[in-house]
Amino acid sequence: MNPVMDTTQSLKQIALNDLHIALGGKMVPFAGFSMPVQYSNLIQEHNAVRNNVGVFDVSHMGEFMLRGEKALDLIQLVTSNDASVLVDGKVQYSCLPNNTGGIVDDLLVYRMNENEYLLVVNASNIEKDWNWISSHNTFGVQMENISDQLSLFAVQGPNASKVLQKLTDVNLGAMEYYTFTRGTMAGISDVIISNTGYTGAGGFELYVRNADARTLWDAVFEAGKEHGILPCGLGCRDTLRLEKGFCLYGNDIDDNTSPIEAGLGWITKFSKDFVNSSYHKSLKENGVSRKLVGFEMIDRGIPRQHYVIRDPEGNVIGEVTSGTQSPSLNKAIGMGYVQTEFSKPGTEIAIEIRDKSLKAVVCKIPFL
Repeated sequence: MNPVMDTTQSLKQIALNDLHIALGGKMVPFAGFSMPVQYSNLIQEHNAVRNNVGVFDVSHMGEFMLRGEKALDLIQLVTSNDASVLVDGKVQYSCLPNNTGGIVDDLLVYRMNENEYLLVVNASNIEKDWNWISSHNTFGVQMENISDQLSLFAVQGPNASKVLQKLTDVNLGAMEYYTFTRGTMAGISDVIISNTGYTGAGGFELYVRNADARTLWDAVFEAGKEHGILPCGLGCRDTLRLEKGFCLYGNDIDDNTSPIEAGLGWITKFSKDFVNSSYHKSLKENGVSRKLVGFEMIDRGIPRQHYVIRDPEGNVIGEVTSGTQSPSLNKAIGMGYVQTEFSKPGTEIAIEIRDKSLKAVVCKIPFL
């Protein structure tokens, strides 16, 4: 999560922007939006989600509806995973391969019904993804960008289900991971209730019309009062996802990384043809020269994106893509690409931090 000031255009605001400011949210530019990076402090918010319940307003995310008899054909062409296995109410994690061996974006595919799918994409890539998918739409699929119509709340943590169950007749406990339903939540009809999230702490994501966003937010916080529910910012969203080894687009995956290199072979299915599939298939069959790995710092220091990774002899073998001080583990962790021969867990490496070469060790992902 690297907020970068974009001075060329004014920042977009999510529906509850003023509420987040009133709640003490520290607003920062992120993916073209003004977003809360934290409210109280990062550690407190992180621990709330990991051990209790917290809420993220991630309404900056993009949503596209694809409709028509050939909607699946288009999705099968542009995504790496096999969407033909989806049934109504099922969600799939996937990515959009480009023509040059990298990734346009990673995304979620929701099957609403046989001829209707919802794609959820990263905020920074809304226009890019729309143009990419549109350029491959020779199937007559009706595409609608509904990103500006919806708000999205991620209610995450082990107590998320208890809080939300007060607000709906939908049996949340019976919902499997990566499934969704449309239901009434806090008296609001047609809310998409999705058993997904980006924290590894369990919970649900709620898609709601902007006009109903404040009503739903207030109801969730009223229901969660007894649990000490907290609003949470992008800062702890990043530390939570990194502890679970979830890739962040723009850091761990981008236009120049193959899903095979990134350890995403499980969302890259060669039972069908997709954009540039032969290239990724050759990588899978012949092996890759670099791999995304997790590592823990042995020496004291916090790794950051673009820091150089060296072998014990001092040779450059890769680069850090994500790094932080893990609140749950109380140690510095990171991910980065290294030459394949250095990718085995237990391998000692060095991270260059402020002109010092500090010891680290490759470890299995997830960290937690």
